[in-house]
This record gives sequence, C-alpha cells and structure tokens, in this order.
Amino acid sequence: MNASSPAPGHAAAHAAAPLLSAIAARRPATFAASELAALLDATGLAWRPDAASEPLLRVCLAHTREFGLVLSAGAGGLDAAVDGRNFRRDRGSVHAAVELTDGDDFLALFRRTVGYQKLAALLRRDGSPGPDAQLGRLFAVVLDLARPLATAPPGTLRALELEVARVGEELAVTSARCEIGEPVAPRLPRPLAKIDKLLHPASLGIVGVSGTGMNFGRIILRNLVGSGYPKERITILKPGEAEIDGVRCVEGLAALDGRLDLMIVAVSADAVYGLVDEVIATDKVDAVMLIPGGLGETAKSREPAAAMAARINAAHGKPGGGPVFLGANCLGVVSHPGGYDSWFIPLERLPKPQKKAQRDAALISQSGAFMITRLSQNPWLDPRYMLAIGNQTDLTHGDFLTWFGQRPEIATIGVYVEGFRDGDGLDFARAVRQAVRDGKDVVVYKAGRTVPGVGGAYGHTASVAGDYELFSSVVRHAGAIVADDVSAFDDLYYIAGALHAKTIAGRRLGAISGAGFEAVSMADAIDAGASTMEMGALAPATVERVRAILAAKKLDALVEVGNPIDINPGADDEAHLEVAEAFLADPNVDAVVVALDPTAPAVRALEASALRPGFDLTDPKSTVHLMPPLVARHAKPLIGVVDAGRLYDAFSARLMDQGVCVFRNCARATSALVRYVEARLYAAALRSRR
Repeated sequence: MNASSPAPGHAAAHAAAPLLSAIAARRPATFAASELAALLDATGLAWRPDAASEPLLRVCLAHTREFGLVLSAGAGGLDAAVDGRNFRRDRGSVHAAVELTDGDDFLALFRRTVGYQKLAALLRRDGSPGPDAQLGRLFAVVLDLARPLATAPPGTLRALELEVARVGEELAVTSARCEIGEPVAPRLPRPLAKIDKLLHPASLGIVGVSGTGMNFGRIILRNLVGSGYPKERITILKPGEAEIDGVRCVEGLAALDGRLDLMIVAVSADAVYGLVDEVIATDKVDAVMLIPGGLGETAKSREPAAAMAARINAAHGKPGGGPVFLGANCLGVVSHPGGYDSWFIPLERLPKPQKKAQRDAALISQSGAFMITRLSQNPWLDPRYMLAIGNQTDLTHGDFLTWFGQRPEIATIGVYVEGFRDGDGLDFARAVRQAVRDGKDVVVYKAGRTVPGVGGAYGHTASVAGDYELFSSVVRHAGAIVADDVSAFDDLYYIAGALHAKTIAGRRLGAISGAGFEAVSMADAIDAGASTMEMGALAPATVERVRAILAAKKLDALVEVGNPIDINPGADDEAHLEVAEAFLADPNVDAVVVALDPTAPAVRALEASALRPGFDLTDPKSTVHLMPPLVARHAKPLIGVVDAGRLYDAFSARLMDQGVCVFRNCARATSALVRYVEARLYAAALRSRR
C-alpha cells in the first residue's frame, strides 16, 4: 500500500461494486477471480493466479446459519486440510462475527495461529518485513466490504474465499472466489419485555393437572405451592372441576376473568397445537411455558411443530407482539425472585436451599437434566434463576442472555447450548459482548463437539448443533468463558460466581501446599493450553515474612521458601493461612491457591476428633473460622483446596457456606483459575476499547 492509496473503506466499497449490485438485485451469482480484480487490488496484495507457490493462508468471509457473516482465517494449502482437532485452541484457525471485530482486532486473533507463525518465521528468516501491515489491510478491506452486508437479509453473501501465498518477496492472492445466494427472511423479534412476566408472574395458570393421579401437571402444581407461590394467584384450566388441591379451576381460556401473566402447559404433545392457536387468538396470556416433549424431535412431529412455530412468529408482528413461549420439551423455571418453582422434579428429590448471601447468578440450559445434575452435585452454584429452554420454539438462548445481561442484580450467567436457531448465534454473541462489557461473567458449554454428539443434541431438543470450532471461536471472541466439557463448566461457573467481586490484576500465581505433589500439580496446571499464568517472583519482604511464620511454627529447618511452596505436613491451620496472607500481600502475586491439607495431623478439619476432642471444626483456630475473614479482607482471589475424601465434606461445606471458593482437587482449581483470569483480563481489554 503506497501513501496515495485510498482508505480501506472507500477502496472496498468501490472495488466491491459488482458484488454489491448483485446483492441489491437479489440474484444468485458466482464471481470468479478475474471478476474480483478490483477488490483484490484494494487489499494491497498482488493478484498472482499463475503462481506455483503453496498457499500459506486462507481467509474466508462467509454467511453462517447461526452467526450471520463471519470472518475466518487459518492455514492454507495442505495445512488447511489437516483436522482441526490436531491443533490447540485458536492454533488452526480463528473466527469472529463481522459485527464484533475490526482489522486490528482480527489480526491480534490471527497471530495465535500456526499459519501466521509459519508465515512470520519465513519472513524473519529472509530478513523481510513482518506480515502485519499487509494482513491488517487485507482484513480491514474484507470487513469493510462485509459491514453493509451484515444487516442485509441472511444468505445474500454466501462466501468470499481468498488464498494467500508468498510469491518471491511479496504476499499475493493466488486464488479467489465469491458466491452470492438467495436472501432468507429472518424471524420477527420476540417482545423480550414479556420475559419479566414469565419470571415474575403476578398470575399463573396451569393446563394438564390431573384431579386423581400424580402426573407432571400435578407435580408442578405441588411444587408451585410448596415453593411459596400463593394458591389464590393460581388458576387451573380444567373442564368439569371446581378445585384441585385447594386451587380453583375454570373451564378454559375463555372462562378467565382477566389476563394471565404465565400459563404452564403440561398436556400431551398432540394437544399443544390447538391450545397454542387458542392462546394466540384470545390474547389472554403474556407468557407460555410448554412442558411437553416430542414437538419437533421426531420425524412425524417436525412439520406440524415447524408450522406452529411459524404461527407463533407471525403473532409477534401484531400490536403488542403476541405471547412469548418457553420450550417445548422444557423442564420449567425456578425463579427465586418470582417466588415459584415449576420443575416437575418433586422438591424432596432436589431441595434448593440458599447457599449464597445474595443470589446473583442465572443458569440458562437447553437441557433440564443438565441443570438438575449441576445443582444436585454443587448446590453452592445457587442461581437466582434457572431456566430450561428446551427446543426454542420461540424464545432463544440469545433472547434470555440479552434479558439477563440487562439485569443489574445478575453478575454471573451460565449457559448450556445444544444448538442455535437461525441467526440466534449472532444475537447470543452480541449479548455476550454487551454483558461482559457491563461487568458480568458469561460461562458457556456447548454439546455436540463430535458427530455422535451432534446427533444426540438433535434427537434431544430438535437442535441444529452447528460447527463446534466456529461456535467456540466466535463466542470466546465475544467475551464468554467457553468450557470444553461438563466438568470444566462446573468449575468455571462456580469459580466465576465465587470470585466475581475480586480484583483480577494480572497472571501471577502464588501456590501453597503442605504436600510436594500438590505444589508440583499447581505449577503444572498454570499452562492450560491457550491460557497461561506464571508463578509470581516473591518480593524479598514476602520471603522474610514467610520465614518468620515458619520459624514461629518450628518449620523453618524443613522448608525452602519459594513459589510454589511446600510448607510441610506439620503445618497447622494458622501456618497455611498466614503464609497465604503473606502471598496475598505480595505486589508480585495476583491470585493465590492454598491446599489446606485436611488429613495433616495439625489441621483441624474433622467434624469431631475421638483422639483429640475439640481439635476439630468447633475449634476457633480451625480454618473454617479463620479463612472466611481472610478472604473477605483481601481484594485478590484466594482459593482453598480440600483434596481428600468424604470424611472432609463437612470441612469443605462449612467454608463454602461462608463464601470461600473451595475445590477438591488442586489441578482443577488452578486450571479453572487460569481460564477465569484469562477471561477477566480479556473483558477488561474489551471495556477499555469502548
């Protein structure tokens, strides 16, 4: 690019005129490389279709079903054919929604890839200038072309593909292709304000309650009443009954005196279609929860379910926007602020005690069972709201994330995704970006990384699972913490909720244990693939402070002060926590993980000790009394590890009940911290670029 070259935006608009004209005319077309000469010239790269050089890079602007226009870049030529699973995260290729990136930002993403590093190494070897200036201009031109198309009907630009090689001393485009397709009409926007009626209903109706047996509808009724929702605000829609379990019944929608904020539908799938039409026609309900499965999940049901979804969508074009629908195949909702639990799991099988002083999290899951197992295994997740959204007949992941992202009382949002509806991935990515910029943590796990997993996701909630690599790259770039598996989701959602209020200033870790293997495990776990931390170099004052602590405990002859540090199994509760506080005070340490060594004889970790009565959790010198105030008085994160069996569940639970972040494995604790620190620092960078 010379000094007189036009700015990328003007160059792209002029050079892309044939493409834009074809799109404006809504006619499908395929443009060969010779027809893209003006566009290629605007990138500043030479056009060399006759070159024999192996392509090093592949750049693609493509319309995706979930995310609309996405810019992708990675290795070219034979390297592009290598299975992406052979690369670490972001090493094979990177992707970003056009709307959420620019040339410099995308170049920063691309620098992580093997393709970029290979190209840069070739140029360095020959003493040539680095590729950043040329690649930055290429990305900027392609993005400038894409921006006016981002709001066009989906499908107008299918793909623009460029392959880049090193030809002689320069970078050149050796292959180019562009394809334009028919536009696809998007769904109408849902009236998201009505989600408030779904989550905080002042009036509630139920269809499908048995007057004689314990069906799903009856269980839901019992859970509503058992969770404290007033009977007088519930109406059962059931012909021929006056009341069930002390709740009044009416003949149907037409018999209602006024409107319902929420109606829960727990009838058979075949009965849903007519009921939905009645809800739309009468306009007496603001929000509807569709519990039944089988809608769109079997070959027989797909056509009628799609027709029903189309009728629901059309209703959103009417004045007032029509009702909103949650589900189908939906476990239901737990809304603590709304005072109700509509899950059809009896309360005795899944109690929901308050584990946080202030519930400030939301959990959105396409699968109800996913939420049940998470909450059953770790009640300290303790979300304020839990929603099973099923197959997204109407309301989507993006809708709920947008709504929760605007709630000031919500700090952490967890999401389990099986698949997006068309275009909803972009709404979701937008919502992630806004929520993260507003100071929230968004943790996401997507099922369907493998071919069998994709098939399972479709069979479960009629979802189109989509490409996992694309999902992960786009959503992480938007700002979400993307978990690789269910265990990682548990760890990341928990740590985000526990550490959200803490200050994350850098990547320097302090690691403390009373066992050598734990110290080594924490040190090894700071390298989590694309995410890393480093061991902080202790300041001289910290070294002296720790030596004094160890001397007072008569451990100084046994321990070498460093980071990580093994303070010996002879260390008691105070020793562990005093060393932890010294590390927290060190200006070269940003976060601390301390293994609390519950099996060590000097640690007061038993509920009751037969050998030493009173040397247990009741002792004021026990960690359960000393650690919570230590955590509270420091802005830096402090994580405790209780790596021991069921005998020490009470020790762990007492700490967690008081807001201490506790893991049962030191490597998992450190790995989760590394990922969380990476996400928080990236979020801070996003906020600084507003």
